[in-house]
Amino acid sequence: MSGIPVGISTCLLGKQVRHDGGHKHSRYCTQVLAKHFEFRSICPELEAGLGVPRPAIQLREFADGLHLIESKGQDDHTGAMQTFITTVLPSLASLRGYILMAKSPSCGMERIKVHNAEGNFMHRDGRGLFADALMKAYPLMPVEEEGRLHDDMLRENFIERVFAYDDWMQNVAGENLAKQALIDFHTRHKFTLLAHSEKIYRQLGPLLGDLKSEPLEQIADRYIHQFMEAMTQRVSRGSHVNAMQHLLGFLKEGMSAEEKTVLLEQIEAYRRGEIPLVVPMTLLRLAQRKEPVDYLHSQKYLTPYPDELGLRNNV
Repeated sequence: MSGIPVGISTCLLGKQVRHDGGHKHSRYCTQVLAKHFEFRSICPELEAGLGVPRPAIQLREFADGLHLIESKGQDDHTGAMQTFITTVLPSLASLRGYILMAKSPSCGMERIKVHNAEGNFMHRDGRGLFADALMKAYPLMPVEEEGRLHDDMLRENFIERVFAYDDWMQNVAGENLAKQALIDFHTRHKFTLLAHSEKIYRQLGPLLGDLKSEPLEQIADRYIHQFMEAMTQRVSRGSHVNAMQHLLGFLKEGMSAEEKTVLLEQIEAYRRGEIPLVVPMTLLRLAQRKEPVDYLHSQKYLTPYPDELGLRNNV
């Protein structure tokens, strides 16, 4: 099977496309994520015709918006970049996520330096032109900067979102949209939603309670926007404990008193930060395998991504 289609800044794959002819090879992307993702690489500056090597560029703020200007000159590459962006954006609709290069005036997701028209530094509240257009065109698509993937929580959150978004795109979106497909998706992700945002979890159930109240396309659009908003929220230990206790409620009839005691002890140890999430989650999965509960069989919360990624070992 091919991997999940994910966009990536070309320099992160070790390609020498940066302005100085160098790269920013991410071994985590090429050696770990590449086993599960099928990367589509783009270097906006190169593909907009700026060449390699090329003069460094910066964002400058003018009355009509941000421009891409050579940092040691006055050549304006905004038009070439906008032409490239307009051309390439429609071809990215099949992607399930995107990994961007930080600090880039084209690819940076946040905290990008912005200068005034004369080239003097103003602030760090900018976003790269390509990154900004990408995130506006595909607001549901999980997007992250490579550097932030070194944070255990951010890495786990991003990859979980990519797999959830892929599930939606494969099984619900477009020609697959049907009432049952929408209900099944919600059922698979109930405990995931509960962990990420109990508030949105409680809003989405009633939304699906009457699928005849308005066109299904409108309900599905509202649903997935709220779902992906919930998924961006980091899960606290207390929220994971809440979700695991709800899961335990479905499993306890098939467990001995000693098994329940051990599991509750491990859940509390996780709450106190003494062990990682993988420990109580493994016990829950073992309990489900021992005495399967149909309702839990498809729950993505139990296995949101391949175990070999080891993401729950560090959160």
